[in-house]
Amino acid sequence: MNLKDSKYSKYSLVKEMLESIDVVRQFDPQITASVAGEIAAAGRLMLTGEGSSRIFPAKNTIRKAMTWGLDLHITTDGSRQAATYDLSKYAVFCASNSGRTKEVVLLAKKLAQQGNARRYAMTANKGTLLEEATSKAFTLTCGSEQACAATKSVLEQALVYQSIISHIAKRNMGNDLADFPSKIQHALTMPIDPTIVAKAAQAGTIYLTGYNDGVAEELTLKTNEITRKKSDYLEGTYAVHGVEEVMDGVDVVFVVDPIDEEIEKFQQVLVKGVGMTVVAIADRPTPLTTIRVPQAGEMTPFLYLCAGWNILVEIGLALNINLDKPQRARKIGNEFIA
Repeated sequence: MNLKDSKYSKYSLVKEMLESIDVVRQFDPQITASVAGEIAAAGRLMLTGEGSSRIFPAKNTIRKAMTWGLDLHITTDGSRQAATYDLSKYAVFCASNSGRTKEVVLLAKKLAQQGNARRYAMTANKGTLLEEATSKAFTLTCGSEQACAATKSVLEQALVYQSIISHIAKRNMGNDLADFPSKIQHALTMPIDPTIVAKAAQAGTIYLTGYNDGVAEELTLKTNEITRKKSDYLEGTYAVHGVEEVMDGVDVVFVVDPIDEEIEKFQQVLVKGVGMTVVAIADRPTPLTTIRVPQAGEMTPFLYLCAGWNILVEIGLALNINLDKPQRARKIGNEFIA
Protein backbone atom coordinates (compact mmCIF):
# COMPACT_ATOMS: atom_id res chain seq x y z
CA MET A 1 0.00 0.00 0.00
CA ASN A 2 1.22 3.46 -0.84
CA LEU A 3 -0.73 6.68 -0.27
CA LYS A 4 1.36 8.46 -2.90
CA ASP A 5 -0.28 6.24 -5.50
CA SER A 6 -3.85 7.24 -6.40
CA LYS A 7 -4.71 3.58 -6.86
CA TYR A 8 -4.57 3.33 -3.07
CA SER A 9 -5.07 6.87 -1.78
CA LYS A 10 -8.65 7.21 -3.01
CA TYR A 11 -9.80 4.61 -0.48
CA SER A 12 -10.59 5.40 3.16
CA LEU A 13 -9.81 1.78 3.99
CA VAL A 14 -6.19 2.18 2.94
CA LYS A 15 -5.83 5.50 4.76
CA GLU A 16 -7.25 4.00 7.95
CA MET A 17 -4.99 0.97 7.75
CA LEU A 18 -1.97 3.24 7.45
CA GLU A 19 -3.24 5.45 10.27
CA SER A 20 -2.65 2.41 12.47
CA ILE A 21 1.02 3.36 12.50
CA ASP A 22 0.30 6.56 14.44
CA VAL A 23 -2.28 4.80 16.62
CA VAL A 24 0.49 2.47 17.78
CA ARG A 25 3.02 5.30 18.08
CA GLN A 26 0.72 7.35 20.31
CA PHE A 27 -0.62 4.51 22.45
CA ASP A 28 -0.04 4.91 26.18
CA PRO A 29 -0.13 1.59 28.10
CA GLN A 30 -0.67 3.49 31.35
CA ILE A 31 -4.29 4.31 30.51
CA THR A 32 -5.42 0.96 31.90
CA ALA A 33 -3.26 0.91 35.02
CA SER A 34 -6.19 1.95 37.22
CA VAL A 35 -8.45 -0.94 36.18
CA ALA A 36 -5.80 -3.65 35.95
CA GLY A 37 -5.82 -4.05 39.73
CA GLU A 38 -9.61 -4.33 39.82
CA ILE A 39 -9.55 -7.00 37.14
CA ALA A 40 -6.74 -8.90 38.84
CA ALA A 41 -8.74 -8.82 42.08
CA ALA A 42 -11.76 -10.30 40.31
CA GLY A 43 -9.56 -13.09 38.93
CA ARG A 44 -11.97 -13.60 36.03
CA LEU A 45 -12.43 -11.51 32.91
CA MET A 46 -14.99 -11.73 30.12
CA LEU A 47 -14.11 -9.90 26.89
CA THR A 48 -17.21 -9.45 24.79
CA GLY A 49 -18.34 -7.60 21.69
CA GLU A 50 -19.40 -8.40 18.16
CA GLY A 51 -17.35 -9.09 15.03
CA SER A 52 -14.01 -7.32 14.76
CA SER A 53 -14.41 -5.69 18.16
CA ARG A 54 -14.03 -9.12 19.73
CA ILE A 55 -12.20 -11.58 17.49
CA PHE A 56 -8.58 -10.38 17.49
CA PRO A 57 -8.62 -8.11 20.56
CA ALA A 58 -10.05 -10.81 22.83
CA LYS A 59 -8.34 -13.90 21.47
CA ASN A 60 -4.91 -12.28 21.24
CA THR A 61 -5.31 -11.36 24.91
CA ILE A 62 -6.34 -14.88 25.92
CA ARG A 63 -3.38 -16.46 24.14
CA LYS A 64 -0.98 -13.96 25.71
CA ALA A 65 -2.33 -14.55 29.22
CA MET A 66 -2.14 -18.31 28.82
CA THR A 67 1.38 -18.13 27.41
CA TRP A 68 2.53 -15.88 30.24
CA GLY A 69 0.94 -18.15 32.84
CA LEU A 70 -1.23 -15.43 34.36
CA ASP A 71 -3.37 -16.33 37.33
CA LEU A 72 -6.35 -14.76 35.58
CA HIS A 73 -9.11 -16.65 33.83
CA ILE A 74 -10.02 -14.86 30.58
CA THR A 75 -12.80 -15.95 28.28
CA THR A 76 -14.73 -14.52 25.36
CA ASP A 77 -18.08 -14.97 23.66
CA GLY A 78 -20.55 -12.83 21.79
CA SER A 79 -22.75 -10.67 23.98
CA ARG A 80 -25.95 -12.67 23.52
CA GLN A 81 -24.23 -15.86 24.64
CA ALA A 82 -22.37 -14.05 27.42
CA ALA A 83 -25.73 -12.81 28.70
CA THR A 84 -26.73 -16.43 29.43
CA TYR A 85 -23.81 -16.87 31.85
CA ASP A 86 -23.49 -16.11 35.55
CA LEU A 87 -21.00 -13.23 35.31
CA SER A 88 -21.45 -12.02 38.87
CA LYS A 89 -17.83 -12.88 39.74
CA TYR A 90 -16.38 -11.58 36.46
CA ALA A 91 -14.98 -8.28 35.37
CA VAL A 92 -16.60 -7.67 31.97
CA PHE A 93 -15.20 -5.57 29.13
CA CYS A 94 -17.80 -4.63 26.52
CA ALA A 95 -16.32 -3.43 23.21
CA SER A 96 -18.28 -1.53 20.55
CA ASN A 97 -16.75 1.20 18.41
CA SER A 98 -20.09 2.89 17.89
CA GLY A 99 -21.18 2.37 21.49
CA ARG A 100 -24.58 1.51 20.02
CA THR A 101 -24.26 -2.19 19.18
CA LYS A 102 -27.51 -3.66 20.47
CA GLU A 103 -26.22 -6.97 21.83
CA VAL A 104 -23.40 -5.28 23.75
CA VAL A 105 -25.53 -2.47 25.19
CA LEU A 106 -28.18 -4.91 26.40
CA LEU A 107 -25.56 -7.06 28.15
CA ALA A 108 -24.10 -4.01 29.91
CA LYS A 109 -27.57 -2.95 31.03
CA LYS A 110 -28.26 -6.45 32.37
CA LEU A 111 -24.99 -6.47 34.33
CA ALA A 112 -25.88 -3.06 35.80
CA GLN A 113 -29.28 -4.35 36.91
CA GLN A 114 -27.56 -7.33 38.53
CA GLY A 115 -25.20 -5.05 40.44
CA ASN A 116 -21.94 -6.06 38.76
CA ALA A 117 -19.72 -3.03 39.35
CA ARG A 118 -16.79 -4.36 37.33
CA ARG A 119 -18.25 -3.60 33.94
CA TYR A 120 -16.18 -1.59 31.47
CA ALA A 121 -16.75 -0.15 28.02
CA MET A 122 -14.40 0.44 25.12
CA THR A 123 -15.73 2.65 22.32
CA ALA A 124 -14.53 5.11 19.70
CA ASN A 125 -17.12 7.70 20.74
CA LYS A 126 -17.98 9.60 23.92
CA GLY A 127 -21.40 9.83 25.56
CA THR A 128 -22.73 6.60 24.09
CA LEU A 129 -25.44 4.26 25.34
CA LEU A 130 -22.74 1.74 26.20
CA GLU A 131 -20.78 4.24 28.24
CA GLU A 132 -23.92 5.12 30.18
CA ALA A 133 -24.47 1.45 31.04
CA THR A 134 -20.96 0.77 32.35
CA SER A 135 -18.89 1.80 35.36
CA LYS A 136 -15.90 3.05 33.38
CA ALA A 137 -15.40 3.71 29.67
CA PHE A 138 -12.25 3.88 27.58
CA THR A 139 -12.50 6.02 24.46
CA LEU A 140 -10.23 5.02 21.62
CA THR A 141 -7.97 7.70 20.17
CA CYS A 142 -7.96 6.30 16.63
CA GLY A 143 -10.91 8.40 15.48
CA SER A 144 -13.85 7.34 13.34
CA GLU A 145 -13.60 4.94 10.43
CA GLN A 146 -15.29 5.70 7.11
CA ALA A 147 -14.64 2.32 5.51
CA CYS A 148 -17.00 -0.50 6.42
CA ALA A 149 -14.17 -2.82 7.49
CA ALA A 150 -12.80 -1.96 10.94
CA THR A 151 -9.01 -1.78 10.96
CA LYS A 152 -7.16 0.79 13.07
CA SER A 153 -9.77 0.43 15.81
CA VAL A 154 -9.12 -3.31 15.98
CA LEU A 155 -5.44 -2.69 16.64
CA GLU A 156 -6.14 -0.12 19.34
CA GLN A 157 -8.68 -2.35 21.06
CA ALA A 158 -6.12 -5.14 21.15
CA LEU A 159 -3.50 -2.74 22.52
CA VAL A 160 -5.86 -1.72 25.34
CA TYR A 161 -6.47 -5.33 26.35
CA GLN A 162 -2.80 -6.26 26.09
CA SER A 163 -1.88 -3.30 28.27
CA ILE A 164 -4.24 -4.57 30.99
CA ILE A 165 -2.68 -8.02 31.18
CA SER A 166 0.80 -6.49 30.89
CA HIS A 167 0.11 -4.51 34.07
CA ILE A 168 -1.16 -7.64 35.79
CA ALA A 169 1.89 -9.61 34.63
CA LYS A 170 4.15 -6.70 35.67
CA ARG A 171 5.53 -6.49 32.15
CA ASN A 172 6.71 -3.21 30.64
CA MET A 173 4.62 -2.95 27.48
CA GLY A 174 6.50 0.24 26.58
CA ASN A 175 9.51 -1.93 25.81
CA ASP A 176 7.40 -4.06 23.46
CA LEU A 177 6.24 -0.94 21.62
CA ALA A 178 9.63 0.82 21.41
CA ASP A 179 10.42 0.20 17.72
CA PHE A 180 7.07 -1.26 16.78
CA PRO A 181 5.57 1.56 14.61
CA SER A 182 8.26 1.14 11.94
CA LYS A 183 7.56 -2.59 11.83
CA ILE A 184 3.83 -1.95 11.42
CA GLN A 185 4.67 0.37 8.53
CA HIS A 186 6.79 -2.33 6.93
CA ALA A 187 4.02 -4.93 7.18
CA LEU A 188 1.46 -2.55 5.68
CA THR A 189 3.57 -1.23 2.81
CA MET A 190 5.80 -4.13 1.75
CA PRO A 191 5.19 -5.33 -1.81
CA ILE A 192 3.17 -8.52 -2.18
CA ASP A 193 4.21 -11.03 -4.83
CA PRO A 194 1.83 -10.49 -7.79
CA THR A 195 1.71 -14.26 -8.36
CA ILE A 196 0.20 -14.76 -4.90
CA VAL A 197 -2.29 -11.94 -5.51
CA ALA A 198 -3.33 -13.38 -8.88
CA LYS A 199 -3.90 -16.87 -7.49
CA ALA A 200 -5.92 -15.54 -4.56
CA ALA A 201 -7.98 -13.35 -6.89
CA GLN A 202 -8.85 -16.44 -8.95
CA ALA A 203 -9.65 -18.64 -5.95
CA GLY A 204 -13.19 -19.77 -5.27
CA THR A 205 -12.52 -19.81 -1.55
CA ILE A 206 -9.69 -18.28 0.45
CA TYR A 207 -8.89 -20.30 3.57
CA LEU A 208 -6.99 -18.96 6.56
CA THR A 209 -5.50 -21.10 9.27
CA GLY A 210 -3.24 -20.68 12.28
CA TYR A 211 -3.24 -20.27 16.02
CA ASN A 212 -6.53 -19.56 17.77
CA ASP A 213 -5.41 -16.02 18.64
CA GLY A 214 -7.82 -14.13 16.41
CA VAL A 215 -5.43 -13.24 13.58
CA ALA A 216 -6.49 -15.79 10.96
CA GLU A 217 -10.11 -15.60 12.12
CA GLU A 218 -10.22 -11.79 11.84
CA LEU A 219 -8.56 -11.93 8.41
CA THR A 220 -11.27 -14.38 7.34
CA LEU A 221 -13.90 -11.75 8.09
CA LYS A 222 -11.82 -9.09 6.35
CA THR A 223 -11.54 -11.36 3.29
CA ASN A 224 -15.32 -11.20 2.94
CA GLU A 225 -15.51 -7.44 3.49
CA ILE A 226 -12.52 -6.41 1.37
CA THR A 227 -12.33 -8.98 -1.46
CA ARG A 228 -16.00 -10.13 -1.50
CA LYS A 229 -14.72 -13.69 -1.73
CA LYS A 230 -15.87 -16.71 0.25
CA SER A 231 -13.49 -17.53 3.06
CA ASP A 232 -13.18 -19.98 5.91
CA TYR A 233 -11.17 -19.96 9.12
CA LEU A 234 -9.62 -23.34 9.89
CA GLU A 235 -8.29 -23.45 13.44
CA GLY A 236 -5.13 -25.45 14.15
CA THR A 237 -4.90 -28.57 11.95
CA TYR A 238 -8.58 -28.46 10.93
CA ALA A 239 -7.35 -27.85 7.36
CA VAL A 240 -6.03 -31.43 7.15
CA HIS A 241 -8.74 -33.21 9.12
CA GLY A 242 -11.53 -33.66 6.61
CA VAL A 243 -12.22 -30.27 5.02
CA GLU A 244 -9.76 -31.17 2.24
CA GLU A 245 -12.57 -33.35 0.88
CA VAL A 246 -14.35 -30.24 -0.43
CA MET A 247 -11.34 -28.07 -1.24
CA ASP A 248 -10.41 -27.29 -4.81
CA GLY A 249 -7.05 -26.91 -6.51
CA VAL A 250 -7.88 -23.33 -7.48
CA ASP A 251 -8.38 -22.37 -3.83
CA VAL A 252 -5.71 -20.73 -1.68
CA VAL A 253 -4.73 -21.29 1.95
CA PHE A 254 -2.89 -18.64 3.97
CA VAL A 255 -1.18 -20.19 7.01
CA VAL A 256 -0.48 -17.57 9.68
CA ASP A 257 2.66 -18.31 11.72
CA PRO A 258 2.78 -22.00 10.78
CA ILE A 259 3.90 -24.47 13.42
CA ASP A 260 7.05 -26.09 12.06
CA GLU A 261 5.96 -29.62 12.95
CA GLU A 262 2.74 -29.20 10.96
CA ILE A 263 4.16 -27.81 7.70
CA GLU A 264 4.97 -31.19 6.18
CA LYS A 265 1.37 -32.35 6.70
CA PHE A 266 0.05 -29.21 5.01
CA GLN A 267 2.35 -29.81 2.07
CA GLN A 268 1.37 -33.45 1.80
CA VAL A 269 -2.40 -33.03 2.12
CA LEU A 270 -3.06 -29.62 0.58
CA VAL A 271 -0.25 -28.96 -1.91
CA LYS A 272 0.28 -32.52 -3.18
CA GLY A 273 -3.11 -34.00 -2.38
CA VAL A 274 -5.49 -31.18 -3.36
CA GLY A 275 -3.14 -29.20 -5.60
CA MET A 276 -3.76 -25.96 -3.73
CA THR A 277 -1.58 -22.91 -3.32
CA VAL A 278 -0.46 -22.65 0.31
CA VAL A 279 1.17 -19.42 1.47
CA ALA A 280 2.66 -18.73 4.90
CA ILE A 281 2.62 -15.39 6.70
CA ALA A 282 5.57 -15.64 9.07
CA ASP A 283 8.47 -13.82 10.72
CA ARG A 284 10.97 -16.41 9.47
CA PRO A 285 11.69 -18.49 6.36
CA THR A 286 9.48 -21.57 5.94
CA PRO A 287 9.38 -24.41 3.37
CA LEU A 288 6.19 -22.81 2.02
CA THR A 289 5.91 -19.73 -0.17
CA THR A 290 6.28 -17.13 2.58
CA ILE A 291 5.30 -13.51 3.11
CA ARG A 292 7.79 -12.29 5.72
CA VAL A 293 7.22 -9.75 8.46
CA PRO A 294 9.82 -8.47 10.94
CA GLN A 295 10.21 -10.17 14.29
CA ALA A 296 8.50 -8.16 17.02
CA GLY A 297 8.29 -10.42 20.06
CA GLU A 298 4.97 -10.07 21.87
CA MET A 299 3.68 -7.73 19.15
CA THR A 300 4.27 -10.06 16.18
CA PRO A 301 0.60 -11.15 15.86
CA PHE A 302 -0.26 -7.50 15.14
CA LEU A 303 2.19 -7.61 12.24
CA TYR A 304 0.59 -10.76 10.86
CA LEU A 305 -2.77 -8.99 10.93
CA CYS A 306 -1.36 -5.94 9.13
CA ALA A 307 0.38 -8.07 6.51
CA GLY A 308 -2.95 -9.80 5.94
CA TRP A 309 -4.64 -6.44 5.39
CA ASN A 310 -1.95 -5.58 2.87
CA ILE A 311 -2.56 -8.82 0.99
CA LEU A 312 -6.34 -8.37 0.97
CA VAL A 313 -6.11 -4.82 -0.36
CA GLU A 314 -4.01 -6.06 -3.27
CA ILE A 315 -6.50 -8.83 -3.98
CA GLY A 316 -9.42 -6.40 -3.84
CA LEU A 317 -7.71 -4.00 -6.24
CA ALA A 318 -6.89 -6.87 -8.60
CA LEU A 319 -10.60 -7.66 -8.66
CA ASN A 320 -11.49 -3.99 -9.28
CA ILE A 321 -13.56 -3.78 -6.10
CA ASN A 322 -14.59 -0.61 -4.28
CA LEU A 323 -12.77 -1.29 -1.02
CA ASP A 324 -14.88 1.15 1.00
CA LYS A 325 -18.40 0.16 0.01
CA PRO A 326 -19.58 -3.45 0.22
CA GLN A 327 -23.04 -4.05 -1.16
CA ARG A 328 -24.59 -5.59 1.97
CA ALA A 329 -22.27 -5.34 4.96
CA ARG A 330 -23.02 -2.55 7.46
CA LYS A 331 -20.77 -0.53 9.72
CA ILE A 332 -22.94 -1.28 12.75
CA GLY A 333 -24.21 -4.82 12.51
CA ASN A 334 -27.18 -4.40 14.86
CA GLU A 335 -27.71 -0.88 16.17
CA PHE A 336 -29.51 -0.22 19.44
CA ILE A 337 -32.43 2.15 18.89
CA ALA A 338 -33.47 3.69 22.20
